[in-house]
Amino acid sequence: MMQQLLLYPLLWQLFMSIALMFAWQHINIQRVMSIVGSAVGLVFSGMLFYKVLVYGTQTIQAGGWEAPFGITFVADTLSATLVLLTSIAGLAVSSFSSASIIPARLRFGYFAIFHFLLLGLIGAFLTGDIFNLYVWFEIIIISSFVLITLGGEKAQIEGAVKYFTLNILASIIFLTAIAVLYGLAGSLNMADLAVLIPKIENRGLVKVAAILFLIGFGIKSAVFPLYFWLPASYHTPPSAVAAIFGGLLTKVGVYALIRVFTLIFVGDVLLDEILIVIAVLTLFSGGIGALVQKNMRKVFSYLIICHIGFMIAGLGMFTELAIAGAIFYLIHDIVVKTNLFMISGIIYRIKGSNNIKSLGGLYKEYPKLSLLMTIPFFSLIGIPPLSGFWPKISLIVSSFNTQNYLVLGAVIFASFLTLIVMAKLWSEVFWKNPVDLPKREHFLYFNKMTTTRKLQMLLPIVFLTGVSLYIGFGAESIQQLSTRIAGELMNSQQYIEAVMPKS
Repeated sequence: MMQQLLLYPLLWQLFMSIALMFAWQHINIQRVMSIVGSAVGLVFSGMLFYKVLVYGTQTIQAGGWEAPFGITFVADTLSATLVLLTSIAGLAVSSFSSASIIPARLRFGYFAIFHFLLLGLIGAFLTGDIFNLYVWFEIIIISSFVLITLGGEKAQIEGAVKYFTLNILASIIFLTAIAVLYGLAGSLNMADLAVLIPKIENRGLVKVAAILFLIGFGIKSAVFPLYFWLPASYHTPPSAVAAIFGGLLTKVGVYALIRVFTLIFVGDVLLDEILIVIAVLTLFSGGIGALVQKNMRKVFSYLIICHIGFMIAGLGMFTELAIAGAIFYLIHDIVVKTNLFMISGIIYRIKGSNNIKSLGGLYKEYPKLSLLMTIPFFSLIGIPPLSGFWPKISLIVSSFNTQNYLVLGAVIFASFLTLIVMAKLWSEVFWKNPVDLPKREHFLYFNKMTTTRKLQMLLPIVFLTGVSLYIGFGAESIQQLSTRIAGELMNSQQYIEAVMPKS
């Protein structure tokens, strides 16, 4: 039973997706089922995380077929951490969705598709097979496409077309890379590939496969210059959908880059240099893009792009300290970005607009709520001792140690740009005098909501803010976790021995 625990978070989300379809016409039942189901999923994910921390990497071979011939699921510390974070974000967004998304959209099977998306995310983190990683990516794309189009508004359809087109292109490139890799090695099990790839004599084709993976995962991660689909689409769906997108979807691409370039394609100086250049350009372009935006959710979208650069920079420097910094930032970013998009949803419900110039006076009208929102804002900036500060220290020290002064300058510049962007946002939305906007008919403003619905929107923000504070004030434990993950990634032999049969 304990060995099967690895599959519990995965199978539970599949069960929830199916069960919610049987309550298709009963919106209130779906709301309760989703929140309770997300809480149970969090328990399963917590149990898996604890087991991995105590007993080490867990594996299971589906159907009893030994690797590399069967379907392998692997939970190392990185996978278990990301599954836990997915469940934390899923619980928060589930509660927020039940209050913020209108019943007309919920009736189209929102919650069933939402849990199907969580299924795809968890599957991507747990798979030990590169082709099955592709399959889980397709599940993510299909379910996210449904969520982004739910409601059928013109802006949503336009954003969905851009989102789907670029992600399908990424999938085609990803599939091509898998074909090249299989032709070279004759295997698709990631642990087996880690053993076989270094022995292949045709290093040119190996490098071609690595670059194809870099392009495919780069599109999904929204790195420079492949990020244009993200700000064109993430501002269009409901804030609850944008929250799960902003917190987790691009991070699956980052996870895939980290996994592939620390396990399969290791030690290529040229690839590391390419990753560093991409990281620097991503930090610059995302930060400048956020600086010129007028729509609050577009600002957050460009900041997603900007801060992906921190993680790619850590991977490119390829030292244990740098990768630990990238992992720490990944943990922080999932929580904070999910929270920011939910905060934008509450502001939209209060004011009826996401245009920064049309907002104002929020601190005067809602002082307690505004003070709550300052914590994710300051965490995003990296004000010490909040969560965004600590991983930057690791990245800065690592850039000094490796003499990557370009990375050092980019990290400082991007941090400064984030400070300017968030200061501008705070000034426009919270401090300036309120703008009198015409009231919209049939729009459910925040002050018209019942107390229960208000709590369902506020409690997830409080919950994630608490998690963010723990990451900041409990930085020592998060740093230890990140260092352990970095150590496992730098020493792939442990992963290989856990997956492959003992000879």
